[in-house]
Amino acid sequence: MGLFSLMTGLPGPSGFGSASTAEQVTAGVDASNLTIIITGGASGIGAETARVLALRGAHVVVAARNMDAANEAKQSILKDTPNARVDVMKLDLCSLKSIRAFADQFLALHLPLNILINNAGVMFCPYQLSEDKIEMQFATNHLGHFHLTNLLLDKMKSTAKESGIEGRIVNLSSIAHLHTYKEGIRFEAINDKLQYSDKKAYGQSKLANILHANELSRRLQEEGANITMNSLHPGLIMTNLMRHSAVVMRVFQLFTFLLWKNVPQGAATTCFVALHPSLKGVTGKYFLDCNELQPSHLAQNRELATKLWDFSNKLIKSAEFN
Repeated sequence: MGLFSLMTGLPGPSGFGSASTAEQVTAGVDASNLTIIITGGASGIGAETARVLALRGAHVVVAARNMDAANEAKQSILKDTPNARVDVMKLDLCSLKSIRAFADQFLALHLPLNILINNAGVMFCPYQLSEDKIEMQFATNHLGHFHLTNLLLDKMKSTAKESGIEGRIVNLSSIAHLHTYKEGIRFEAINDKLQYSDKKAYGQSKLANILHANELSRRLQEEGANITMNSLHPGLIMTNLMRHSAVVMRVFQLFTFLLWKNVPQGAATTCFVALHPSLKGVTGKYFLDCNELQPSHLAQNRELATKLWDFSNKLIKSAEFN
């Protein structure tokens, strides 16, 4: 998928392209036997993803920090699809305590879990630490989703085994993973304030999303679990995610307007990777515009992925202990 395809919206090998919408890529898909958790489903492309998944019949659990916005998103879905199955649950991804509470609450419902969409995130925020004393973009975008996925993984495995339906985990990354610190992941300086770059820190967290997907995909394959895990770049979309750099991004948008998507187009790749039958058994891949794409060399580095896995587990244990 080159720049020409991105600008023109011409479809790629999958039959879809940058101009495809979430409804188009899921047309004809029956998701009525699926339970799906999506983080950050209260606004932006997350809300559109939740709407389309519910439209296709899935039981959608919207996990969000802002419960007022989440309930508004739910009512909007029900207005268009009165028989939609949508629940909202509190989740703050920059808090390990909140993540564990969410997982415990969900597991107590004794629902199946077929698909987990790690969608929520923060972008280009000024330097700050989470309540667990971890740099905010790394804590929210990567570590929070890493912890959430691990806490829900056994439920996904049992659901896949009992139902015979392939489970899918989807990490929303970004093309920004190309713009990270020189070493990729600053394991020894995650919280370094002096050399902090809001752009590179975001790129670091998005690189971590891909590495996480690749490493867990490898582990699931070795285990023989009926679960796939992939990552993707949804495209350039002007949403609340860009609130910390809205002016800069709007100036950038003026000069790159042909590359930007609307929200229905921005949710397309997520819905495609989560639901499309053509991706059965496809795992450890990175997608853009509903087509597979090679990410950066760092994103394909298995040693870096393994190191990130161990580092993330150690960081969580240390934070929870303290």
